[in-house]
Amino acid sequence: MTLRSLHDRSDLAQRFGRDPMMHLMELGDLDDLLWPHTSWYAVSESGPVALLYTVGDIPTMLGFSRPAQAAELEELAGALVPVLPRRFFGHLTGAAGKVLGSAYAVHTHGTLLRMALTDPGRAARHPQGPWRPAPLSRADLPELLELFAQAYPGNWFDERMLDTGQYVGARQDGRLVAVAGVHVCSAAYRVAAIGNVTTHPEVRGRGAGGACVAALCRRLGKTVDHIGLNVRADNTAAVGLYRRLGFTEVSEFTEATFTALP
Repeated sequence: MTLRSLHDRSDLAQRFGRDPMMHLMELGDLDDLLWPHTSWYAVSESGPVALLYTVGDIPTMLGFSRPAQAAELEELAGALVPVLPRRFFGHLTGAAGKVLGSAYAVHTHGTLLRMALTDPGRAARHPQGPWRPAPLSRADLPELLELFAQAYPGNWFDERMLDTGQYVGARQDGRLVAVAGVHVCSAAYRVAAIGNVTTHPEVRGRGAGGACVAALCRRLGKTVDHIGLNVRADNTAAVGLYRRLGFTEVSEFTEATFTALP
């Protein structure tokens, strides 16, 4: 078993393109904007690939596979131990996280669902009510950061994400009260992962968030073929909303912070 570092974007795109809904994030990270911040590893020609993404306070590792390749992903996780940073954030399917437990203290944050837009007609028909979501730009950054501070502290927002042009917001009396955006969006690889969705506490339950997500799906559908998102499995309100908008479950995975043992 030999750990291999991968550098061929076309080869990676071909691998992930066989199951784009499972590998939305990886495909999006092949784009020019994010590619310089990534490292890719595998132990076989056709098996799972792990991504180490080095933007943010600590690196993030993604390791996703279908159940049929779960054992191969666990093998890859074990081979990665000598090259992983002392602390990182992980999104891992199956028991790959448990394999890392031999070298890392694992602080689990919960189970998440990967969901994919399989019925875009639902998002297209979703009523926007009084909200009228509109695109956001760099000029809206101060308001957006204020909204995140009030409604979604600890988010995954990086201001460079605004440069994708794929953030929309809803306003009430001129004030930004809801937003939906993307973590990754690649016209080249035809994928987008929705994220940083939040609504101000004062207007929650009134349809602003759903209107923003629906508007974003319609906008993204003009340039990409595959749209997905991650959501906490125990967030029943959000899961229910996404189902109404035409999303279905693809897989579940564990979110955790890994800190090297002494």
